[in-house]
Amino acid sequence: MTLMLIDSASLWYRAYYGMPDTLLAPDGTPVNAIKGFLDMSARLIQKYQPNRLIACLDGDWRPSWRVELFPEYKANRIAADGEEEEPDLLTPQIPILLDLLDLLGIPVIGVDDYEADDVIATISAKEVGPTRIVTGDRDLFQLVDSTKDVKIVYLAKGISAHDLVDHAWIANKYEIPGDRYALFAMIRGDASDGLPGVRGIGEKGAAIIANKFASLPEALAAALSGDSRLKPLLQRKLIEGVEYIEIAPKLVNCATDAPIPDLSHAMPKRPQDMTAIEDFRFKYGLGTSIDRMIDALGW
Repeated sequence: MTLMLIDSASLWYRAYYGMPDTLLAPDGTPVNAIKGFLDMSARLIQKYQPNRLIACLDGDWRPSWRVELFPEYKANRIAADGEEEEPDLLTPQIPILLDLLDLLGIPVIGVDDYEADDVIATISAKEVGPTRIVTGDRDLFQLVDSTKDVKIVYLAKGISAHDLVDHAWIANKYEIPGDRYALFAMIRGDASDGLPGVRGIGEKGAAIIANKFASLPEALAAALSGDSRLKPLLQRKLIEGVEYIEIAPKLVNCATDAPIPDLSHAMPKRPQDMTAIEDFRFKYGLGTSIDRMIDALGW
């Protein structure tokens, strides 16, 4: 009973930039992200054959509890209106896409004051597996679980060349134990999220620490005690970064306490209203993208 969790924003951004913005509905509405989202979802559903499917959303892209800890969190993405920066031609497509997912019977879940990553982590934590998490965001590598068969369908190289990330993949890519990605990420930082990491250490130093210690408190304790497993420079940088180290786990670890609504996650076995879907196809000029999704759903 494979569950597929889609990081929806990650997928629609990839669709938007991967499809020409000349794709328009008859009324001139841009639909490149919508068509791309449908096409990519259909391919992944056909490949992985999930029995259950959820499209996960940000309830808040900068949750208040993360911003209170670290005001710079994702501040680099704030637009002039205070919202997240977003391409002008993508914005009108999102509510249309969400309406279509509803018509297709695909559950969409977002929770106030939690990011999609937290929604995905909360659902994944409650599952016994197997679970496939679709994203282009490496933050979710921390959710890989070999015991429960949780893997990341990682889209950084596109749909055709995507990677299926497990602990062995992480170990090979970053030269760290596969189950220590979160620790590695806390130390390294992530410029796209405005997270500096532990300053002066970088990716190579983060890998060294992740190979020697299982947690950030353990690494800091080793630095404070002059543990010979750490070179003096790394000891000093960890000690200097103590304030960030104290908050990094809350910033970087995906929350697993999002209040998820009780919804059916089963793949829709039949259309709720095929006439409405056909009307939607015609209104927005979605053509074969709808056909591909219908085929993938097995209708």
